[in-house]
Amino acid sequence: MSTARKYRPHYLVADYQQWEGHWELWFGTAVAMAPSPFGPHERAVSEISFQIQSSVKSQLPQCKDCKVYTGLDWIVQHDTVVRPDLMLVCGVQPELHLEHSPTLIVEVLSESTSDKDQTVKRELYESYEVEHYLIADPMAKKIQWLKLSPAGKYVDCSHNFVTDGIFTVELHDRCIISIDCNLAFA
Repeated sequence: MSTARKYRPHYLVADYQQWEGHWELWFGTAVAMAPSPFGPHERAVSEISFQIQSSVKSQLPQCKDCKVYTGLDWIVQHDTVVRPDLMLVCGVQPELHLEHSPTLIVEVLSESTSDKDQTVKRELYESYEVEHYLIADPMAKKIQWLKLSPAGKYVDCSHNFVTDGIFTVELHDRCIISIDCNLAFA
C-alpha cells in the first residue's frame, strides 16, 4: 500500500470556506467541481426547480415548510461539504448554509459528473439519510427516483410513479411533487 495517502492534507469546513473557485469537500479531501455545465444540464436544473417550486406552492398548506435551493452548500459534517444541483428542504430553513439533511436532492447528470453522482454522492446521500434522491439524465430524458427504505438503503422507485411522462414523488403528509419529463428535458 502506498504511503502517499497518509501525507495527503485533511481539510475541514473552515479551510473550505477560505477557498476561491468552485470546490466540494469529501471527507477531508478537496474535490474540484467541474467547469460550468452545458446548456442541457442548466436548462434541466432550471425547469426541474421551477416544476418542484410550482408543485410545492400549489399544495399549501401541506408543503408550506418546503423550499427549493440551487447552488447552496450543504455542510454534511466537519470535513464534508457538497453542493447538489438542487435541494428541497422541508422544515427548518437555512440562514447561511444547510447543516442538516435535505428532504430531496436532485443531481442532473452531465458527462463530467455522471460517475460521481451515481456512486460517491449516492453513497453519501444514503448514509446521511436524504430521503429522496432524484438522478435526472438529460440524454436519456429520464429521472431515477431513489427512496430511502426503513433499513436505511436506497430503493429504486422510478417505475412506480411515472404516468405519461409525469414523474410523481410523495414527500410527506400529502405533499406531492410532480415533474413533467417532457418539459424538463425539452
